[in-house]
Amino acid sequence: MIAAAVAKSSFWNDIKAFLNKHFDFSESISISVKDILIIITVIFITTFVLRIVLRIITRKLPEDDKGKFNVVFGYFRWLIYLLILLVTLHGVGVDVTAVFAASAALMIGIGLALQTLFQDIISGVFILIDQTVHVGDIIELEGKIGRVEEIKLRTTRAVTIDNKVLIIPNHLYLENSLYNWTQNGFDTRESVEVGVAYGSDVQLVKKLLIEAAAVNKDVLYKDDIAVRFTNFGDSSLDFKVIFTISDSFNANAIRSDVRFEIDRLFRENNISIPFPQRDIHIIQKPDQSVSLRLDQSEFNTNLSKD
Repeated sequence: MIAAAVAKSSFWNDIKAFLNKHFDFSESISISVKDILIIITVIFITTFVLRIVLRIITRKLPEDDKGKFNVVFGYFRWLIYLLILLVTLHGVGVDVTAVFAASAALMIGIGLALQTLFQDIISGVFILIDQTVHVGDIIELEGKIGRVEEIKLRTTRAVTIDNKVLIIPNHLYLENSLYNWTQNGFDTRESVEVGVAYGSDVQLVKKLLIEAAAVNKDVLYKDDIAVRFTNFGDSSLDFKVIFTISDSFNANAIRSDVRFEIDRLFRENNISIPFPQRDIHIIQKPDQSVSLRLDQSEFNTNLSKD
């Protein structure tokens, strides 16, 4: 029994001696076998946790987007490993102050040099995660309209109405309001505004506006076409005809066709679209004034004396 106890004690002493064996890399850096085992264990746990986090984040992403996200997450994972390694070394007693200082200076320099690039990549990750924009969506950003063709980590490629390729840096999504025309479906409500002369038959105008929209083959739900009497304008009675289309990307062409039809129907029914008119009075002398009436077709000058 005594011999067994002595052998067991000797065995554990040998293990402790092995675990406490140090490897000196410099005067300030010395690592034991136990420290190495702790570092390996921490890295293993970190790897396990990162895999769970990746699976949770990407569980609802399409397969194509998962591949893009995994690339970014790979770089992020190595950064986490580096930080965990430095913190673990500091925890086991290794002086890593110089390494921390050098890493901080390096990261600040890289961050300043690649600030916009990092913003684009982070924005791209947000787009992939929250699914704000999908391929095929029609978006409006900074007054530019395009159909999304491809979403990359740094940029989004879209095609405009006039078939020009629009390259959008992803950080613009964070700095500007984004209008997604098709997130709620491809059917959108569009409108055309028009003014008619005072004295026009407003019921006839309403009928003609509905007819102008209804005859267009791209307008859906003919019974859902609506006309709004919007205002008594300075020179006209203002109306708006509202209709539904399924191809919002070509909304400008559809609205143009509706306007052509409105003009034709108005001419056939003697409904006039007025142009703006203004009266200008110019005072020349205390006993003399000039009255001007301006419109698009003539310039009349009337001189009157008090």
